[in-house]
Amino acid sequence: MFSTPRPTVFITGAAAGIGRATAVTFASHGYFVGAYDLDETGLASLSEEILARGGQVRTGVLDVTDLDGWRERLAEFTSGGGRLDVLVNNAGVLSSGRFEDIPAEAHRRMLDVNVGGTINGLLAAFTYLKETPGAQVVNLASASAIYGQPELATYSATKFAVRGITEGLELEWRPHDIRVVDMWPLFVRTGMIRGMSTGSTRSLGVHLTSQDVADAIVAATTDRQRRLPKVHYPVGKQAQFLAVASRFSPAWLARLLNRLLSRV
Repeated sequence: MFSTPRPTVFITGAAAGIGRATAVTFASHGYFVGAYDLDETGLASLSEEILARGGQVRTGVLDVTDLDGWRERLAEFTSGGGRLDVLVNNAGVLSSGRFEDIPAEAHRRMLDVNVGGTINGLLAAFTYLKETPGAQVVNLASASAIYGQPELATYSATKFAVRGITEGLELEWRPHDIRVVDMWPLFVRTGMIRGMSTGSTRSLGVHLTSQDVADAIVAATTDRQRRLPKVHYPVGKQAQFLAVASRFSPAWLARLLNRLLSRV
């Protein structure tokens, strides 16, 4: 990476969907973008798009389950000065359906990518984040981290884990001037949910776009003027309603609501 006065952002799962929209949006806001994924073709077209708009970008292949890979990509990206303003842990996978019908390998893959990949990124990026004044981490959680979801049980569990990691590090890393937040979108129109049919998707529909989430991510990184720091960012009216309801409803009512929405 060449030395640049621009703020920097490192995004995983950037070749498509939420990650791609986030990369383009940060670039349009003047960031030098690091975009990483396993999809080299998608990364190449993303780079062309950002450069055509006058932005700056560096791309690279990254398997988020590989800690050494994280270290190598971050070292390359920060080689011009060690600056890392924003880390976006976006890469994730999803398998839906009845718990017992999902292959064990798919359950483990969700744990490895959604949780292990996030942990790897945080471990590898910490050195750069603590050396960058006002650095921020945005973890992609989900509205399924509000209450465990039928037909999405393991995916939901991974997002509960991301929520817990976010809450813990939001306190632990505050003395290092590192802000840690997470995003809680409901269902988003991306390739991840293509062909998915669960009780919740049939009840609630799919109303969010990748751009909706990207805009929320960029807005969250500028939301630093609050007297009481905000940690969780529900995305969209449905997620906002569910988040508020979970705070003020008794546990039995939250459980009943989720049962009705998931049609089980």
